[in-house]
Amino acid sequence: MWPLIRQLLTGSDGTGADAMSDATRALKKKNDGAQVARSVCPYCAVGCGQLVYHRGDRVISIEGDPQSPISRGHLCPKGAASFELVTHPARVTKVKYRAPRSREWVELEHERAMEMVAERAWSTRERTFDESAMHTTGMAHLGGATLDVEENYLIKKLFTAGLGMVCLSNQARI
Repeated sequence: MWPLIRQLLTGSDGTGADAMSDATRALKKKNDGAQVARSVCPYCAVGCGQLVYHRGDRVISIEGDPQSPISRGHLCPKGAASFELVTHPARVTKVKYRAPRSREWVELEHERAMEMVAERAWSTRERTFDESAMHTTGMAHLGGATLDVEENYLIKKLFTAGLGMVCLSNQARI
């Protein structure tokens, strides 16, 4: 029976189950049967909770986490668009490197890129370390806003005690 006829016969207000067709009743949520992982939005220092629904290695959707004491299930426009951040077909998934004065980008293995970063950090420290002050001003660190207190503590210890950096800041205060 058509929903309109059912509403006329029952005298309902046209909301709820009586307004549904068989096709509508057969619909399932897009997350039906998907696994969920709790996460934190990567965009700013607020740290809104997210639910990442996935089937296998494929992300189905990203929604606000109602159990998050920070965002209570809500996301700003950037957080709501984070699904696109991880699923867009033009997303870069390989390390790209452009040598000085080169016009071409080349793909590097992740491990090789990490080695290059470490080599450059240590060579900069060796070249710019001031023994009298026991620090270097030849490099700096700007931390990400989504890092928690413990991660920032470890980063500060590594970069000040390990590398001798004095120029540290965090995006959360900007």
